[in-house]
Amino acid sequence: MFQKNCIKIAIFFPFISFSAISGVEIGGTRLIYNGSSNQAAISVHNPDDKPYLIQSWVSKGENDNNSDNAFMTTPPLFKLNAQAQNSVRVVLTSGELPMDRESVYWLNIKAIPSSSPDATNELLIAVKSKMKLFYRPAGLKGAPSLAYQQLTFSSVDGKLNIHNPTSYSVSLYDIKVNSKQLSKSPMILPFQTVSLPYSVAMGEEISWRAINDFGGITAESKYKM
Repeated sequence: MFQKNCIKIAIFFPFISFSAISGVEIGGTRLIYNGSSNQAAISVHNPDDKPYLIQSWVSKGENDNNSDNAFMTTPPLFKLNAQAQNSVRVVLTSGELPMDRESVYWLNIKAIPSSSPDATNELLIAVKSKMKLFYRPAGLKGAPSLAYQQLTFSSVDGKLNIHNPTSYSVSLYDIKVNSKQLSKSPMILPFQTVSLPYSVAMGEEISWRAINDFGGITAESKYKM
């Protein structure tokens, strides 16, 4: 039973690299939706001895908790029994996304634990995980696994500009100038230029690593200014 004479407090953790929320385990830290498929799915496993209520939806922005009508999740709300596994499936509902580049959304999965039948004052903690959802249209040129290697860099007015000339999003894991790590590692969307408040001189070396489709870290690439 999910509500009966109990206190409920919702605590949200937007980024959980271990892919586990409360007692529930999620089968990945990001979801790639290939445009050649009619859906994308991610597993949700409950290793506990009590059930959870699982709620899911897709939002447009990282800090936006509202459901976006470009995608729907199915089932949007379901009970996940003890020791059971199910999947959250994401389905594209809008035909208005650009077809020449990836689009980035956010998949939200909330796990709400059940209360004890005889509980009078029980603390329930609902925990939300938020992960990137990449919609990748069919027929894009180039290899997504190599997109991070094609980043270009320039220094203008005391800022380091990073340009992504590809159709794929690049999520940087780290970035260094002459082996000194910068504090910010942004995501660069397709064809986007991101400016960081760092001055880089000619001859200095930039090195960086990115996060791949599986949540792993790529090999290091280097660029000399």
